[in-house]
Amino acid sequence: MAKCIVCNKGTTWGNDLSITRSHISKRTSRPVKANLRNVKALINGEPKKVTVCAKCLRAGKIKRAN
Repeated sequence: MAKCIVCNKGTTWGNDLSITRSHISKRTSRPVKANLRNVKALINGEPKKVTVCAKCLRAGKIKRAN
């Protein structure tokens, strides 16, 4: 599974609820996927392709390579 190299965020699992006649009848598990992006970033001064979540990209926790 892909994970963010900064915050280690990846796929988590939640419940998918089947609602029938205003009653929750069945619960099955479903994946909740993180918003991951493959970007070229500067790691130790050299450009490298890494997987980073969008939240870390917006926060400026990683420096993108040109």
